[in-house]
Amino acid sequence: MNRLLEILICLLLGLLALPFFVIACVVVLLSIGRPLMFSQIRAGRQGRNFRLYKLRSMKETRAVDGSLHPDADRQTRATAMIRRLRLDEIPQLLLILQNKMALVGPRPLLPETIEDFGPAGQYRCSVRPGLTGWAQVSGNTNLSNSEKLSLDLWYVAHRSLALDLQILGETVGAALHNEPRRDDRIEAARKWMDSNGPLAQDMQEMNA
Repeated sequence: MNRLLEILICLLLGLLALPFFVIACVVVLLSIGRPLMFSQIRAGRQGRNFRLYKLRSMKETRAVDGSLHPDADRQTRATAMIRRLRLDEIPQLLLILQNKMALVGPRPLLPETIEDFGPAGQYRCSVRPGLTGWAQVSGNTNLSNSEKLSLDLWYVAHRSLALDLQILGETVGAALHNEPRRDDRIEAARKWMDSNGPLAQDMQEMNA
């Protein structure tokens, strides 16, 4: 996507989303308290790390051994809705304006996760991570990690303005319709992976 077009869309989305973000902040404050924001280091383009910001949607409740409780147990009904509508991702619009993220691209992952992907992770990081992506409109939480990676790699190889605009349009529908799984896209991504030997081998080793 042309950078100027991306900035214009980002600014428009920010203006439209601002009232909903303010409401979401109040909901978080009343339901789980401070702090409002969650931040974490993620891998960006070419493996350059950056700090990702999200509206906090989970409590920090831990088990006796110090490990965090499952995500579902740390959310309230209200914060779960915020996550489903992706209102917690709105702060990342600022990262797009800073050119650390893109409107569309593979979602930013932890640096150690990218490292574990090997060459597939390097290929995935050849573009800026996105606010939304091909995997997010093709099933998202209903996909396995390997399916998400296949879809992300397929996107990197086939990205275009038309595809980016399609993904932006479908993101709204995915949030409202419980992220329907698109098996046709998963199959297309797998077939593309099979035709790219080294990446397919990396995927097989990762799943072994």
